[in-house]
Amino acid sequence: MALISSIFSRRSNPFSMEIWDPFDGIFHSSVSSPSLRAFVSDASAFANTQIDWKETPEAHVFKADLPGLEKNEVTVELEEGNVLKISGNRSRESDEKSGKWHRVERSSGKFLRRFKLPENAMVDQVKAAMEDGVLTVTVPKAPEPKPEIKSIEIAG
Repeated sequence: MALISSIFSRRSNPFSMEIWDPFDGIFHSSVSSPSLRAFVSDASAFANTQIDWKETPEAHVFKADLPGLEKNEVTVELEEGNVLKISGNRSRESDEKSGKWHRVERSSGKFLRRFKLPENAMVDQVKAAMEDGVLTVTVPKAPEPKPEIKSIEIAG
């Protein structure tokens, strides 16, 4: 029962389109085949890229830690007008000729995250920057309309 509630509780954020990772923690300790371990690692990299989403009075700010990646290895796009898509590919080191790997824990492979933006997002003004392995995507918010006040003259 706890497993079921943990799966469904991930969907509690209405703006999240988080992709569930079916391989998370299942095989890592019990897999002995290096190729199967690599597959599991690649599969979990797809869903495990963690991104923070903070809303300020002026904007929605997304931050992703992407150590070792260059900005040309990351893509930031808008789909269907209001879905922010952050994707990329972290290559695995393949130095098979010299040395022996004892442990491979860093994720590699493709990753993809999507976020449905709220109606107040100004999608035509999205900005992205990458510095020291941290991707920051800023989506400005439309200012809230101020209520129109009309004075009514009192007769009499």
